[in-house]
Amino acid sequence: MRQVVYSDLGLIDYKEAWDFQEKLFARIVQQKIANRDKPLSEQVTPENYLLFCAHPHVYTLGKSGQAENLLVNEQQLEDLHAAFYKINRGGDITYHGPGQIVGYPLLDLDQFFTDIHKYLRLLEETIILMLAEYGIKGERYPGYTGVWLDPDEPVKARKICAMGVRTSRWVTMHGWALNVNSDLSMFSNIVPCGIDDKAVTSMEKELGRKVNEEEVKEKLKYHFATLFDCTVVGTELPEQLP
Repeated sequence: MRQVVYSDLGLIDYKEAWDFQEKLFARIVQQKIANRDKPLSEQVTPENYLLFCAHPHVYTLGKSGQAENLLVNEQQLEDLHAAFYKINRGGDITYHGPGQIVGYPLLDLDQFFTDIHKYLRLLEETIILMLAEYGIKGERYPGYTGVWLDPDEPVKARKICAMGVRTSRWVTMHGWALNVNSDLSMFSNIVPCGIDDKAVTSMEKELGRKVNEEEVKEKLKYHFATLFDCTVVGTELPEQLP
């Protein structure tokens, strides 16, 4: 069965995590390129990774996003102790901070399936199945990525999990940001995902209590492994990659 190497990076600076993703991404791509010139018996299957983490306050703008969706200036960002990055994922602007579970799958989709829409739907389904275990009905909102609550009621519709990914040579990076115990007030400084008429929520807000984030991570790993038909293997990743 396919294996995915799992590591929890804890609370980590966004740029540090991004750079780490880029190294793992490059490692997978380079192995795929090297395999082209080898007979099948000598080819090495690239490793797949699933990283969990949280970030200090940061706003990130995807390559299809609009800069005006950041509603604060540099001084205000400094006052908020928040960073801002333009990054190479799809989607518009979003917020990351403590209390979120951010998931970064770095997968060689040639080992799974070469269908980016299926990939996104399975990421959404991972979140939806986990939420159901807490009695929260997560759903898809036609025309949007991510996971929503009450999408059929425009006045009540609210996003609980944002998603944005990048793929190249069928290798993925970036992923999801699930609001577990997030400070939702930080979303007031942006137009979340470029959608100005929909609210943002968290598991804590919906349940009326703090949620055990380690428990949520275990449930996410289980549903991810089931949906992607793989074994998630925990390990410590090296701090320095070749």
